[in-house]
Amino acid sequence: MDDLRVFVAVCEAQSLSAVAREMSCSQSAVSQHVKRLERETGLVLLERRPRGVVPTRAGQILRRAAAEGLAGLDAALRQLDDLRRGRGGTVRIATGATTVRHFMAAGVAAFRDRHPDVTLQFQTANSSRRCLEAVHAHDADLAWVTIGPPVDGIEQRPSYRMPWVLAVRADAPLARRESVALADLAGTRHIELPEQSTSRGHLAGHLERQGVRLESTTSVADWDTALLLAELGLGHAVLPALPGWTRNPRSDVRLVPIPELPPLEAGWAARSWDALSPLAVEFAGTVLAHLPPAA
Repeated sequence: MDDLRVFVAVCEAQSLSAVAREMSCSQSAVSQHVKRLERETGLVLLERRPRGVVPTRAGQILRRAAAEGLAGLDAALRQLDDLRRGRGGTVRIATGATTVRHFMAAGVAAFRDRHPDVTLQFQTANSSRRCLEAVHAHDADLAWVTIGPPVDGIEQRPSYRMPWVLAVRADAPLARRESVALADLAGTRHIELPEQSTSRGHLAGHLERQGVRLESTTSVADWDTALLLAELGLGHAVLPALPGWTRNPRSDVRLVPIPELPPLEAGWAARSWDALSPLAVEFAGTVLAHLPPAA
């Protein structure tokens, strides 16, 4: 198992020296792990290049199988450790900045009521990409993410559709509309979505295809902050309508639908759904069962 773990790490880092630094050992020691696997399989598993290494075709086959197998073994070992310690179990979740508040609150409470002895470990990340990295590195069992392009070694399950809305102060002309077209956004002061976020990538792609260019005056780290700044009058924000956002008539912000933009999807991500522990599968299902309606 140690040889396979090191081999997978080398494939992902594409560097023997980087893995050696992470393991606090010599590069030769890392290389010995790979050489043992090559002797066992009778095949060359890594191709040496001037700047690092890449898996050969045989190495790619072994890496995929090893990564999936190790994920299942890690989950089993955690369950065995929980049994040995007499604990209820552990579920590790990677989340974005607004995930727990908007998507998980009711589900977490319901799961806690059913399993008071289970440990829930939340790892906060500032983007879906970081959440996926945590799952890929075995640092989290599950991640709630904005669904994006396929990621090698990760299963993404779309579960929630979020229509796009324009967040605008109630006293602005666009706030009186029933809906707005993309052309209506040209020339408005735009509050940019978080940098490198999946939602920003989706939005930028659609606007570019429609030939719409937005002038940005402000940028934010999360969707809630964008909504607040729109309410304060610092600009307009094009946002996915999150659960929990309501059109309060006394609020200073209005959420106006943008029908031309296809909805953004969110959902669970895991290395392998079949390798998840029963508790992790139940937690994911409980969250979905208690999702509030979209704004």
